[in-house]
Amino acid sequence: MDSIEKSLLKEVAALDALPVGAYNIRTNGKSSARNTTANIDIISKTDKSGIDIIIKPGTKNQSVHIPVIISQTGLQELVYNDFFIGEDCDVTIVAGCGISNCGGEDSKHDGIHSFHVGKNSKVRYIEKHYGEGTGTGKRLMNPTTLIELEEGAHMELETSQIAGINDTVRITRANLSGKGSSIVIHDKILTEGDQNAKAELSVELNAENTSCDLISRGVAKEESVQQVDIKIDGNAPCNGHAECDSIIMDKGVIIATPQLKATNVDAALIHEAAIGKIAGEQLMKLMTMGLSEKEAEEMIIRGFLR
Repeated sequence: MDSIEKSLLKEVAALDALPVGAYNIRTNGKSSARNTTANIDIISKTDKSGIDIIIKPGTKNQSVHIPVIISQTGLQELVYNDFFIGEDCDVTIVAGCGISNCGGEDSKHDGIHSFHVGKNSKVRYIEKHYGEGTGTGKRLMNPTTLIELEEGAHMELETSQIAGINDTVRITRANLSGKGSSIVIHDKILTEGDQNAKAELSVELNAENTSCDLISRGVAKEESVQQVDIKIDGNAPCNGHAECDSIIMDKGVIIATPQLKATNVDAALIHEAAIGKIAGEQLMKLMTMGLSEKEAEEMIIRGFLR
């Protein structure tokens, strides 16, 4: 990897070197490094671009890293990654994509990740998106995450768009069909300039004692536009909570659309939403400590999106 690619890898996956455990690093449309373990196998698909990640039942305290790096202007790809997590696992999966575009053509990564999580397994999934570059070509990302949870399974998602993505459509859909399964989603988006971001978070609670907690946070600066659609369907005795908090700055635009649907009398669903500007008293307090107004704003934003 060159210095740009190493910098992108650090941004999206917090890696200074090759990680311990299983990994597949994709660079400019090709797998550039891969490692499997006794419990985690990574297999290239033969019918389309992408990989299958197979985690054996009972795998505990292990991780998989699958970051994507694009430093070539004009490169556009669609990748399918399927995760098959066996029963009674406890694993962490680190994904993410970084694009550096210094040319005049658009660079784009579309990724479709499908998770099949076995009975009583726990999965933590971390995905960061980041863009940079001095070229006129756009940096485009469209991630789709599809989740199926079996009985007693639990999944936590930490998904974020750090900076530098011109346009994105982010789709996350989960089907909780296993009794007692649960999901927690934390989605964070930062936009600036004329960037556009749309996020769709959708969960179906289809079995007894299922639950979800969806938390969306966004900051729209300058003339950027964000749209967040949150939907929870309660089709069984279940508990669902959604929270959408956004900070609007400059001439930004934020659209938040909640939708709750209950088809079972014992479905308990709650939604909270708020859009507002940075409070003046917060700025004043930090400025009295010696920070400039810009520095104070950036500190508040970092804390909000943490």
